[in-house]
Amino acid sequence: MLNISGIHEGYVLDHIKAGTSLDVFHNLGLDDKNYTVAVIMNVKSNKMGRKDILKIECPIGSIDLDVLGFIDHNITVDIVEDGNIVEKRKLTLPVEVKNVIHCHNPRCITTIEQGLPSVFVLTDKENAVYRCKYCEEKYDRKK
Repeated sequence: MLNISGIHEGYVLDHIKAGTSLDVFHNLGLDDKNYTVAVIMNVKSNKMGRKDILKIECPIGSIDLDVLGFIDHNITVDIVEDGNIVEKRKLTLPVEVKNVIHCHNPRCITTIEQGLPSVFVLTDKENAVYRCKYCEEKYDRKK
């Protein structure tokens, strides 16, 4: 049996779609941080069949939960302080995401101007459709 120790302060991200935890890891920018992270992949789950889990030892508030909600709003977040879960959070689709996805419209100002953030706004919550703030280019999460 594999044994992964608990964390003192940080987040446990559970119910990640099996095989996608490394994408979550990179999209949260964890490869650029000096946090201790346990990536647990392909775990048996009664609810999902198989799932991934991330345990992140870091200061509370250092993870952008909006980005996480964009990646997969079905992920559950346990917030850990002093070794105990103090809060369980359900994620929702964020109204706006910055620098997570990039506009593919070659005429968009974000493809021309280097320092400009790529901003997408939720325009259809039911279908999880985002549009570029600058040129209205559509990004459909479900594809």
